[in-house]
Amino acid sequence: DRETRQRLEDAVGKVRRTIGQVRERRERISEAQTKASLINPILVALGWDITDIDEVILEYKYKPQDNPVDYAMFLHRTPRLFVEAKAVDVNLDDHKWKTQIVNYANTAGVEWCVLTDGDTYSLYNSHAPVDVDRKLFRTVTISDVTQSCATLDTLELLSKGKLSDNLLSVLWKAHFIDRRVQAVLESIFTGDDPAFLRVIRRQAPELSPTDVREALRRADIIVSFPLSPHPPLPVAEPDAVPANGGRDDPAEPAVWIRVRDLLAAGLTQPGDRWRFQ
Repeated sequence: DRETRQRLEDAVGKVRRTIGQVRERRERISEAQTKASLINPILVALGWDITDIDEVILEYKYKPQDNPVDYAMFLHRTPRLFVEAKAVDVNLDDHKWKTQIVNYANTAGVEWCVLTDGDTYSLYNSHAPVDVDRKLFRTVTISDVTQSCATLDTLELLSKGKLSDNLLSVLWKAHFIDRRVQAVLESIFTGDDPAFLRVIRRQAPELSPTDVREALRRADIIVSFPLSPHPPLPVAEPDAVPANGGRDDPAEPAVWIRVRDLLAAGLTQPGDRWRFQ
């Protein structure tokens, strides 16, 4: 809602200024200070009452013998989100930290977990049946002003209200499917898929299979599934896309591939988004 968004925007701005001061002074602050000055204000802005033990348990242990996780966020007395904190500017790419929180969340039956140093927030789906690195859903950095909107959008998903709506699971399913489809499409474009070669040669029969393969190896083709909708790129024909990305190069004339041919070959499905670069 607008109120949560405004609170979050204010908190992010304040945290960003604090991080700037710390780095300008070349200070190193402890994990405890990171939580108090950088992480707590964000969680409070997201609607979590960190003083209410029915909502947030600090130093939570799933089993008495476990090492605690810094924050466990509860809905209806069930843990729904773990947040593991490190001191600001600790290397969050360290495999040890990622594995620790993701495996702990998975063992505790908690689907979502966050690893953060108060600046960068990495959000993982612990239940995804893939390796740890591919469990990563999104990473945002508060101090990076170029990704301010993405930071707000991602952090807002961790709000008490959004977590109640189970929106993360819906978005993850789309993200997981998109990533798999992207890998398949990129493999088709960069490999020797005979069906795709036939589609191109149907429109350009003067080219040999070797010509087409070599052209595809030279092509810079990106399959993208953006987080937010963007206007479709203009094309010369209503139902066609250029095999060369639409580049205006007289030495490299465009070869047009009709979308209906891709559909017929089973290489795409209605609703797929395409971006060539």
